[in-house]
Amino acid sequence: MLNSHPLPQRMARKSRQSGLSLVELMVGVAVGLFVVAGATIAVANQLGDNRRLMLETQIQQDLRAAVDVIARDVRRAGYWGSAESGIWYAGAVAVATNPYTVVQPSVSGAPASAVTFAYSRSAAENGARDATDESGFRLNNGAIEMSTGGGWQALTDSSTLRITNFQVTLNSQPVALSCFNPCPGGGTACLPTQTVRDITVDITGQAVHDATVQRNARSTVRVRNDVVNGACPA
Repeated sequence: MLNSHPLPQRMARKSRQSGLSLVELMVGVAVGLFVVAGATIAVANQLGDNRRLMLETQIQQDLRAAVDVIARDVRRAGYWGSAESGIWYAGAVAVATNPYTVVQPSVSGAPASAVTFAYSRSAAENGARDATDESGFRLNNGAIEMSTGGGWQALTDSSTLRITNFQVTLNSQPVALSCFNPCPGGGTACLPTQTVRDITVDITGQAVHDATVQRNARSTVRVRNDVVNGACPA
């Protein structure tokens, strides 16, 4: 049986079924733009998070490096090349006093924004505290500065890291020493004391280019050279 539809009508219907309409094309473009926008936002967020993570890592590493340098130097406070001359022994009339024992701040438990101390740097010990023996750390204009006996120099880079807080706290604990001879009249008032000291360093800093990136580093270091005051009764 022959098809009842004329050939021109079949061709027109076939042509109407091929391709996309303008509305369909616009809808497709809009969906594509939404997908691209979502992907762009995701990539931007990922880049922002990665940048922040890098800043946090850099700030934390800089703070930890500064704390480590301070701890290593503070640990040497009071080093004396002639320490053996400060030890009491049987028959001793007097002994020498360690000239490097003073640490500032000297008040136990009182935080300060700077610490100064000294230790013998010369191979030939002269028994005196002079400028070349001085050392210390302080906060100045958003940076920690270090003194090495020849003036102050920056320890932290103020172009990338701004120090917002630098606290140093000295903790002292006196311990009574034992002697062979008792105190006249008894008691322990005349006994010498050994002062055990440790210093707590607390640093807070933020990134110069992003103030929301802040980190903190803390360390407590034991001062190896204790302070001995007094002498055993003769």
